Amino acid sequence: MEKLYGKLNSVGISNLVLGIVTMLIGIGVGVVMIVNGGRLLAGKKDIIF
Repeated sequence: MEKLYGKLNSVGISNLVLGIVTMLIGIGVGVVMIVNGGRLLAGKKDIIF
């Protein structure tokens, strides 16, 4: 029974860490996309057709 609790503890900790890492990556990608979108909108006036 104690081995089961140890496994559950390690799985819970790893899931928590993976969730935090996934959130940080998602926030980072979102910020990069917003910055790139702003740069595209700022450069829109330079486009000549």
